[in-house]
Amino acid sequence: SSGINAEWPLRPGGERLRVDHSHEALIKDLQLSKDRTMLITASKDTTAKLFDAKTFQFLKSYKTDRPVNSAAVSPIKHHILLGGGQEAMEVTTSHTKSGKFEARFFHLIFEEEIGRVKGHFGPINTLAFHPNGKQYSSGAEDGYVRIHDFDQSYYDFEYDF
Repeated sequence: SSGINAEWPLRPGGERLRVDHSHEALIKDLQLSKDRTMLITASKDTTAKLFDAKTFQFLKSYKTDRPVNSAAVSPIKHHILLGGGQEAMEVTTSHTKSGKFEARFFHLIFEEEIGRVKGHFGPINTLAFHPNGKQYSSGAEDGYVRIHDFDQSYYDFEYDF
């Protein structure tokens, strides 16, 4: 199956919950928020999608211009973190920038990109926020796991709306 198009027997008595907003390509990651109220998926269809973890109701979609291999929900801010990039075998050795291997931050509510962090030289395959929300880690095909500490400007950032 290419996306979420499944039913799970999660309720007592065998009642099934159905997810009806599927991805158009392979789902690469699925993570719960720290408080377990939201579920985020990452897909090769260049999107990450946010669902209510109890009802599986579709909430938000975060669109990029590259495959998304991992997505995480910040435990302290209204931020979504996405990682991915063009497949390593499709990137020429002379242009590592063309693979777009940055971690990308989106506003959870407004679905807009608010920042990027460079550092990897291959597609990011996994992301996770520290439970205290003061760090995140990223792992990529370049063979590195990076631990990123947020500086004060991250905490001071206010979204203008």
